[in-house]
Amino acid sequence: MTSSAESPIRIERSYPVPPERVWELWTTASGIERWWAPDGFTVRVETLDLRPGGDLVYTMTATGPEQVDFMRAAGMPLETRSRKTFTEVTPAARLCYSSLVDFVPDVAPYEFPTEVQLRPTADGVDVTMTIQPLHTEEWTGRLVAGRENEMDNLAKALKDG
Repeated sequence: MTSSAESPIRIERSYPVPPERVWELWTTASGIERWWAPDGFTVRVETLDLRPGGDLVYTMTATGPEQVDFMRAAGMPLETRSRKTFTEVTPAARLCYSSLVDFVPDVAPYEFPTEVQLRPTADGVDVTMTIQPLHTEEWTGRLVAGRENEMDNLAKALKDG
């Protein structure tokens, strides 16, 4: 991972599977529901329109005791409906989307971009997720921790078949 206040943040992982397998888990409702949520949360996909201009709408719910306690202490709901709008869809190679941040208490809603690159290698696929920093260092840190956890969960989902 690399980051600075002004530069994008890159999270990189390598997986010993073909890019198409990662793509399937990243772009189908059943795949997303298997790994997308950080530990202590679940995800339920409501809408998935995989095309530029299409949306992914899902509900993330805190289920782990630690996460439930954190959400309550932060004055945040246990269940959050989220929306991402796809800006680029290149099967098994590149996925770009804009995420709506509308769940932070006392912060006006805003969007930030994410880019996911899949590059085939001799051993499988390299995945690079590039995200922009959020409105504060604290929220950026939460985003990065969550996305790193998701990438680790993706590895588990790939291993489980």
